[in-house]
Amino acid sequence: MHPLDRTFCVAPMMDWTDRHQRYFLRLISQHCLLYTEMVTTGALIHGDRDRFLRYNAEEHPVAIQLGGSDPADLATCARFAEEYGYDEVNLNVGCPSDRVQNGRIGACLMAEPATVADGIKSMQDSVSIPVTVKHRIGINGRESFDELTDFVGTIAKTGCKTFIVHARIAVLEGLSPKQNRDVPPLKYDWVYKLKQLFPQLEILINGGITSLEQCQQHLQQVDGVMVGREAYHHPYVLADVDRLFYGSRRTPRTRHQVIDALVPYIEQQLALGAHLQHITRHILGLFHLQPGAKRFRRHLSENAWKPGAGIDTLIKAVELSPEKA
Repeated sequence: MHPLDRTFCVAPMMDWTDRHQRYFLRLISQHCLLYTEMVTTGALIHGDRDRFLRYNAEEHPVAIQLGGSDPADLATCARFAEEYGYDEVNLNVGCPSDRVQNGRIGACLMAEPATVADGIKSMQDSVSIPVTVKHRIGINGRESFDELTDFVGTIAKTGCKTFIVHARIAVLEGLSPKQNRDVPPLKYDWVYKLKQLFPQLEILINGGITSLEQCQQHLQQVDGVMVGREAYHHPYVLADVDRLFYGSRRTPRTRHQVIDALVPYIEQQLALGAHLQHITRHILGLFHLQPGAKRFRRHLSENAWKPGAGIDTLIKAVELSPEKA
């Protein structure tokens, strides 16, 4: 197996990075690493496993993000992920939601480095694919750089090599998950210092990154970047990723060619019972800053949810967008 190139990753985002969205992004960038939404160990062990784990082969390289803290459950779910062919399994130690705290999932685990290490080790012992961790630089009450280095050092002793660091603390009481993505200040220099302290580790930076120029600046200090909301709301930003970060000489698809390549997939999914809106909600930002972008967005928003909406609804929206080059 080739080592995964994590130079540029698209972040796991709840309700957003589902398999339809990942298929769409893969039409724009061949090489960036894509992540699933977080799925809890309980959902995989007790729920409809195939619904949570199935994906399209075209999505590779693709990583799954797990939420949980029980080592045995994490090991079981890592095995499921490997059986399904995922390229990496990642543990969520960054989500600040009340709902997940109650299940000892996410950022609250930053207070329990040994628990996280046990979970990581258990997964490593169960699978041959890489096991990685995504975490914050701290949580309220554990906000010092020393506590961050203690956390990373404890996990690194398991042999875990890859740390994806959201450069904000998580405030576990009083801020909503949305506020936790904006309110705590970004401390990129802390992530840079982590890389200097742990040169043998692969350190990726995440949080507030809104341009490929910023990515290039971060890559002078760390090993990889993870972009979230920018990649979702303005997906065509990925058109330059393969050239800038992976040395590709392939001409990226135009926005219209992306739509043309998406049409057969949408037709297939509609035939399997999907609703048009389930897919087109992810492409609303494709024509961002282009003439007619608002008309494209509005037509899909107003019509894709209607019963029986089909490919003609998308074609009509495209006709309202800029002329094909």
